[in-house]
Amino acid sequence: MSRNYDKRPNGYLETIQQGLDGVRGFQDGLSLGIGTRAEQIGRLKTELKTADAIVIGAGAGLSTSAGFVYSGERFRYWFSDFADRFGITDMYSGGFYPFPDEETYWAWWSRHIWCNRYANAPKPVYENLLQLVAGKDYFVITTNVDHMFQRAGFDKKRLFYTQGDYGLFQNQHPTLQKTWDNEAWVMQAMAAQGFVKHTDGSFVMPEDRKVAMRIPTTLIPRSPEDGRKVVPNLRADDSFVEDEGWHRASAAYSDYLRLHQGQHVLYLEIGVGSNTPVIIKYPFWQMTNENPKAVYCCLNYNEAYCPKQIEAQSICIDGDTGTLLERLFSEITNE
Repeated sequence: MSRNYDKRPNGYLETIQQGLDGVRGFQDGLSLGIGTRAEQIGRLKTELKTADAIVIGAGAGLSTSAGFVYSGERFRYWFSDFADRFGITDMYSGGFYPFPDEETYWAWWSRHIWCNRYANAPKPVYENLLQLVAGKDYFVITTNVDHMFQRAGFDKKRLFYTQGDYGLFQNQHPTLQKTWDNEAWVMQAMAAQGFVKHTDGSFVMPEDRKVAMRIPTTLIPRSPEDGRKVVPNLRADDSFVEDEGWHRASAAYSDYLRLHQGQHVLYLEIGVGSNTPVIIKYPFWQMTNENPKAVYCCLNYNEAYCPKQIEAQSICIDGDTGTLLERLFSEITNE
């Protein structure tokens, strides 16, 4: 029996293929954009006001700018015990560590999910971005899995999280394309380790900084469908579950792009690095190349560039994305 979403458009695969087909034609090298920094910021302000549609493509740099840093002081606050015992140096690499048992594995992951999904962002970067597109016709595609767009108030129907969601579990070896919300479990697991819960729902370290590195065996999460082992719903290999919500969002992305084809579209790429350019960067380049009315804007720290073929249609602004968005919001509201 076919699933309903088998018949829906798949914006994820469609745009990846479009980007791959197009990137082969960008043979003239890269450009840092045309004009001074001030001129490019001025162009972006104009585009934000005049574009018929704004497609936001967000990568890890946006969340890093909002304070979701996976190393350094923030890592030490939540994981100093894991660092001391296992030699783990950051949250990203810790996600791949072969922990000795499930109790330790899930102690790690409950903390990881809490501080990168349910904790408030330290800086209002997402909120500033929302203000910039408030009242505009926009859509968001993101490889981030922290759910910060929705938490900041972006319209859920205009969001596509391509790589999963820290707030969902799936079967480790899925037989069903289903996911389950994990918020209640995360709260239980954090409390079981000894973290102190405030009245606003946030957790902090106890004063003596003594917390358990294992959760009780009875708290190890299992699938509510069949009792099998679960993992976070993150795209790591072909076992990633693309559930009904994922396919609905992928179809909405495809429909949005088709609806605005040939119009004055601003492709606003923010914090997208070179790890997965096929999902956002390459498709944005090609969609701009195919539409003379489109504008591509790249906001990134040390990686703001575009193909020379579309430099006349491009805006490239180097710097911390949070600082740039704050400046744009301040200048536009004061005009």
